[in-house]
Amino acid sequence: MAFLRSGSAVDADAEIHGRLVFLRHPAPGDYSAWAELRALSRQHLTIWEPQWSRDELTRSAFRRRLRQYQREVRDDQGHALFIFRKGDATLVGGLTLSNIKRGVAQSASIGYWMGLPYVGNGYMTDAVLAVIPFAFGTLGLHRLEAACLPNNGPSSRVLEKTGFRREGTARRYLKINGVWQDHDLHALLDEDHRAQGGES
Repeated sequence: MAFLRSGSAVDADAEIHGRLVFLRHPAPGDYSAWAELRALSRQHLTIWEPQWSRDELTRSAFRRRLRQYQREVRDDQGHALFIFRKGDATLVGGLTLSNIKRGVAQSASIGYWMGLPYVGNGYMTDAVLAVIPFAFGTLGLHRLEAACLPNNGPSSRVLEKTGFRREGTARRYLKINGVWQDHDLHALLDEDHRAQGGES
């Protein structure tokens, strides 16, 4: 994994590289590719995500997203990243590290989405594996948490392949597609990752 840093702060223009994909913070020029992929994947994505707004895919909504993402990076609260296929730099999905907690917790939540044309190619597993050293090394976190709908087999398999352990079920944990739903909770600790041969 390569992630360039500017002094002690995260370089917002840097990239995180995996074997199949690279990740970076979104930019204004990503709008068209993002909107097209999200529109194409709408039926696939809405069953796993919070309810979409009426203006979900508009350019103004995308600009609002970017401003929110920039605030979260500035305030050390989160990192939204787009996932691009190596070779042709095609946008294939997104990944977020959100709800960063410092102090005694040093934790964050990880979430992700994959565009429908790119499901099943190993891109998400590669993206999660690439971002783990960034979370534990660059950000200095101790724990990554993930919540997954019990019937979301592909997401559960990504978490299993990348070393996360299931810790239990949270009842009516998140409001997905307008309905409060139970979620399986998974976590990965820095020491788990290192014990599996990973670097921080």
